[in-house]
Amino acid sequence: MKKNYLLSKWLNNDLTESELIDFKADPNFEKYEKIKKYSADLKVTDFDEDAILKEILSQKKTQPKVIPLYKNWMFRVASILLIALSITFAFQNFATESQKALNAKRTTFSLPDNSEVVLNAGSEIEYKKWNWSHNRKLDLQGEAYFKVAKGKKFEVVTNLGKVTVLGTQFNVKARKNRFDITCYEGRVQINYKNFETIITPGKSVTFENGKQINTTLKASKPEWLENQVSFNRENLRNILDEIQRQYNVTIILKNKFSNELFTGKLPTDNLTVAIKIITTTYDLKSNKITANKIILE
Repeated sequence: MKKNYLLSKWLNNDLTESELIDFKADPNFEKYEKIKKYSADLKVTDFDEDAILKEILSQKKTQPKVIPLYKNWMFRVASILLIALSITFAFQNFATESQKALNAKRTTFSLPDNSEVVLNAGSEIEYKKWNWSHNRKLDLQGEAYFKVAKGKKFEVVTNLGKVTVLGTQFNVKARKNRFDITCYEGRVQINYKNFETIITPGKSVTFENGKQINTTLKASKPEWLENQVSFNRENLRNILDEIQRQYNVTIILKNKFSNELFTGKLPTDNLTVAIKIITTTYDLKSNKITANKIILE
């Protein structure tokens, strides 16, 4: 009740200096600021006492009706509060939710149905809470591991293709023109351009430049959850991009890129070892210019 009273005073610029300081300390103050902005154009018809009095006197046998001025002010506050509640509800339910994992970081979170998501470094997911149980759909940029709670259809949309499941554990990676999907439990349906396929546990499929690569694996979850990143016939540029994301460093390759494809694993918690594997494999030398900049030649 006290909060509503302070909100009313704040909307009418009637707060004392001490009350204003306390009100700004409220964790919802930022939302109130947005509410005030949206309701700034709200206008209430001016209260014309002379017109009302004239109307009353012109009507015979009509009981006079007096509307106190303070009620007009209360109507205005009530209208603003109603709009405030509507805007707050819209912000909380219709706004797009976003989760990010910066370079050299991971982000773990739960969706409204308690499905679990782990975002790999340099990745982002967007989704809407509203009606989530009937429309489980999200947009992914980068790579993420999903443990989907059973329920209606669950869709992961990327710029390269779409993955559809009902309840399962799987990994999706969409980087540049390479689309990797691995199933660890259940069944996963994949739509890539005009092609559709289904994979089962222990199966992985990769699409790159219109080509499809099928792989069988024994892992029960993605290696990157255990500080390793696995590559299957990937080019050097993709490998260096991944190292840059995992360690938040800049790598400059002075030589032309080798066409040799790499299959293997690199650590994501030891940059020295990761660079050593690459330089040994591709016969390169490394020169660390700064803590965050490495030249390979």
